[in-house]
Amino acid sequence: MPATSGRVLLAYSGGLDTSCILAWLIEQGYEVYAFMADVGQEEDFAAAEKKALKVGAKKFFLQASNCLLQPNHCLIFFDFQDLKREFVTELIYPAVQANCIYENVYLLGTSLARPVIARGMIEIAEREGCDFVSHGCTGKGNDQVRFELAFYGLKPDIKVIAPWRIPEFYNRFPGRQALLAYADQQGIPVVQTASKPWSTDENLFHISYEAGILEDPNTTPPTDMWKLTTAPESAPETPERISIEFKTGLPVRVVAGDKEYSDAVDIFNALNALGRKHGIGRIDIVENRFIGVKSRGCYETPGATILRAAHVDLEGLTLDRNVRALRDQFTTIEFSRILYNGHFFTPEREFVTSSIPTSQRTVNGLVRLKLYKGNVVIEGRESSEGLYDEQQSSMDELGGFEPTDTTGFIAIESIRIKKWAQANIRKGQAGVAPKDVYGSRV
Repeated sequence: MPATSGRVLLAYSGGLDTSCILAWLIEQGYEVYAFMADVGQEEDFAAAEKKALKVGAKKFFLQASNCLLQPNHCLIFFDFQDLKREFVTELIYPAVQANCIYENVYLLGTSLARPVIARGMIEIAEREGCDFVSHGCTGKGNDQVRFELAFYGLKPDIKVIAPWRIPEFYNRFPGRQALLAYADQQGIPVVQTASKPWSTDENLFHISYEAGILEDPNTTPPTDMWKLTTAPESAPETPERISIEFKTGLPVRVVAGDKEYSDAVDIFNALNALGRKHGIGRIDIVENRFIGVKSRGCYETPGATILRAAHVDLEGLTLDRNVRALRDQFTTIEFSRILYNGHFFTPEREFVTSSIPTSQRTVNGLVRLKLYKGNVVIEGRESSEGLYDEQQSSMDELGGFEPTDTTGFIAIESIRIKKWAQANIRKGQAGVAPKDVYGSRV
């Protein structure tokens, strides 16, 4: 337990956990400042500020863009840096270029926002002379690792208070029911109820749900849990067709009907709106957390699901085979792991991401898609890149390809296979090869 005095900057969400932690830190004798970052979540920041100050925060900081200072909100600090733009251009877009995905299904929405939030938080902590930073991440989760490694990567001498790893805290609050009771005792209004105790995390990229009844992996999520997307069965009966144009693997233009978007944030917001309308991007998974515990999580990632499908498809048309294989086997896997495990502010992240622009030089072109009841269907693609030759690939003309050349190609490829087969035959009896583990005779 750190010395119970000094100034603490708390990563505040306005939810159950961080509101109770705010009150508890004050009980311990700390002077607490609350911090929020606008990374695109649908949030009533004024209400969050009001709650934080009511609970006892000395100051409330909102790092956001396009905010207005209200007359009675003199304690709010506004940094007009556009965090949503930083989030899109510095985190989301490189992840799209690398086709980042964790365990072949999770698009890393929570992980992607943590470096942006941590960087903003450390800036405020230094500016305000805070002795500590704190967060509401559980002792079993990934986010405690992501936040704290980011803090140390940005400010090595920072001290961290992690209540969910302090026995005095977690023994007093063994579960969400105890937190709800404490909130009631302290007069803290919370959205969570005894019947809907799941935890959420939202940003421009996605929203996640976990805990409560979701901890039973065989429990179907209730229909009223999903916040962002229309249920696929309730989505429009008429499909919607859009096109996405890429330059060096980045989306530069989206056309949907008579509307066109070219600004980075506008593009992502438009794709989010389309995905939400058509029920795209819901998943329900059990994943392996970094610390070794399995976790059940539900996610809605509408715009990113559309964008990734289009990008992967265009790479099939424009990306060199060996470059794509190397990127898939190294950059995609390693960058996804780096993001998930919270290793963003590290030398390995700098090394891995340095390869992304080179891999994307030829990923230029346009993809046409159909959005329909939870599905993203590719309907066509085009590119001026020279890696695809329609005549050479045609089944109706030679197009400069000489079929007899393949005879030599097959002959060379078969050398080692023939030798392997001959060796196996020699090990068999009377010329009959033994069976391998799949039952095939080798």
